[in-house]
Amino acid sequence: MSKPSGVVAGPSRFTRRPKASPPVRSAGLIRFLVCTSAALWLLGGCTQATSDRVQGYVEGEYVYVASPLAGTLTSLSVARGDVVQAGVPLFALDDTPEKAARDEATRRLALARANWEDAKKGKRPSEIESLTAQRQQAREAVTLAETELARQEKLALTPGAGSRQDLDRARSTIAEARQRVAEIEADLETARLGARADQLDAAEAEVRAREAALAKADWDLAQKRQAAPQTGSVFDTLYRVGEWVAAGRPVVALLPPQNIKVRMFVPEARVGTIHAGQAVQVMVDGVPAPFTGHVSFISPQAEYTPPVIYSQESRGKLVFMVEAVFAPQTAARLHPGQPVDVQFGS
Repeated sequence: MSKPSGVVAGPSRFTRRPKASPPVRSAGLIRFLVCTSAALWLLGGCTQATSDRVQGYVEGEYVYVASPLAGTLTSLSVARGDVVQAGVPLFALDDTPEKAARDEATRRLALARANWEDAKKGKRPSEIESLTAQRQQAREAVTLAETELARQEKLALTPGAGSRQDLDRARSTIAEARQRVAEIEADLETARLGARADQLDAAEAEVRAREAALAKADWDLAQKRQAAPQTGSVFDTLYRVGEWVAAGRPVVALLPPQNIKVRMFVPEARVGTIHAGQAVQVMVDGVPAPFTGHVSFISPQAEYTPPVIYSQESRGKLVFMVEAVFAPQTAARLHPGQPVDVQFGS
């Protein structure tokens, strides 16, 4: 059926007319978008600043003080938390056996020295005087034998006055007397000397051995009392007075300030930008100012290494341990186990 001419067809009822948004709602949407964009920009800046930091913790390398000898703990001069200087006594063990061994070594050394000195000397003065007297008697016997020999020689010149046998006997007597004098003079010379060289060397070696034994006894006695090898704080005491301490078991654990460090784990993507000596800023909860230190060690091995092959996906999981150290006065304010945030300097 045709439409009447001159009549304009209106819009179909199935056609939707666009509706204009109210002015107020459009302005609110714009403000929302602006605020959201600003918040995202700020959040992005904060995330970027935070990503420059890595997490870590404070680590302490303790000095365990022990005695190489066993014994009962008789005194403990420090308590947990004390700050001690180097050389301050820490503890003492029962030293009764070591004192007895030291006294024995002292007496054995005195005996060896006395034997050595005696070996250097000759015989006693009374023995020297006895040999001197014997020599004098022998010389007088020579004089008498010479007189008898002279008389026998005169008699031998007068026929029938003396016999040849008496003359020979006189000559034999004087020779024997002279040999006796020589023998006594040799004994007297030997008596004035000390022992032979080999005996002197043996006596000296005995003295040196006893001196070494005494030094060992003194060292053993000294080891029963231990002092602080370094300045630091007493982290823990591991025994109580009256308990038996085995040889080599630590009694006191010290923490010197220079042994306090911060350990952190750096992603594989950043470890290449870090070098030894690089400055670090360590942030600790509750402390407004950061602690300043420097990188002292970068581990050559990755942690949580995937097996066999590095893939592009697994490399993102690799981290490397990095250590930082501080000046002693700074490290003394850190406590092992504290979680920290670390930011690397340029």
